[in-house]
Amino acid sequence: MRIVHNRSVTGTWLAPIGALWWREILHFVRRPSRIASAVGSPLLFWWLLGSGFAGSFRVPGGGAEGVDFLSYFFPGTVVLLVLFAAIFSTISVIEERRTGFLQGIRVAPSGSRALIGGKVLGGASVAWLQGLVLLLLAPWAGIEVGVDGFLAAAGILALLAVALTAVGLACAWRVRSTQGFHGVMNLVLVPAWMLSGAIFPLQGSAPWIRTIAWADPLTYGVSALRWVLQPEVARTAGPFQEILWPLSVTAVLTVAAFGLVWLTVRRDRE
Repeated sequence: MRIVHNRSVTGTWLAPIGALWWREILHFVRRPSRIASAVGSPLLFWWLLGSGFAGSFRVPGGGAEGVDFLSYFFPGTVVLLVLFAAIFSTISVIEERRTGFLQGIRVAPSGSRALIGGKVLGGASVAWLQGLVLLLLAPWAGIEVGVDGFLAAAGILALLAVALTAVGLACAWRVRSTQGFHGVMNLVLVPAWMLSGAIFPLQGSAPWIRTIAWADPLTYGVSALRWVLQPEVARTAGPFQEILWPLSVTAVLTVAAFGLVWLTVRRDRE
């Protein structure tokens, strides 16, 4: 009897998690405009800004002439894409609360467990897949990525996708309007990305910039990805002298972000 009961309890939340995960995937696939905006905006930003600075911006590493801005900016653009995709995937929570969809899930036997797991994993999967597609364009940016490097970068992007989706869900759960949600994201996450070393090297920047960067969670994700894609650049221009530290912090922050959204949803009894 106990074995049957355990299976029944497990099924009450694993199946809804899978259903919510698949729902997020279908919503993404069925909305071409969402795909175009999520992928097109970072690519356009990378090309315009990169082309503007390519002639005057060089970073040590990768040869005697260093690395141009288009190559340096590419890992940061991949992280920006994952960030945008995570934001777009969690903003639907505001509308789903208004229509009563979230309340219906919370009163089901699966409860908040399925809601958190399905929404975070679904949004993270969408963000991760988009990041992988952009990662395939690395040779176009002058970055050669082998199979091992691609798999390592995919693992780092998976951590970032889960962390950013969880943070986005926690924010969307507390905000009552899409305008307020976009305001919070633009005020917090976009500046955090800009100060993470994605646009300019942290070595040689103002001391207060480096201080903020050390406290910026995205700094560790961007640095870990750069160590995989551009180890020479990461060694000379990055804030960390090896990949172990930024990778470990990114993993810890991912767990912390999941814990944050768990506490946010569980404490809200509306």
